Amino acid sequence: MMTILIICIIIVLVVLFLTLLSTNKAYKYEHTIDPIETQNQQDTAHEEKK
Repeated sequence: MMTILIICIIIVLVVLFLTLLSTNKAYKYEHTIDPIETQNQQDTAHEEKK
């Protein structure tokens, strides 16, 4: 019975560690956005598609 309890505690600790690791990595991710195009850039891009 004690062996099962120790194995369960180890599994819980590993899952907790992996959860903290992935959460920490997610918070470090830097989101970027595309710059807003001006009307002149939109016209140029539209003409290039033709």
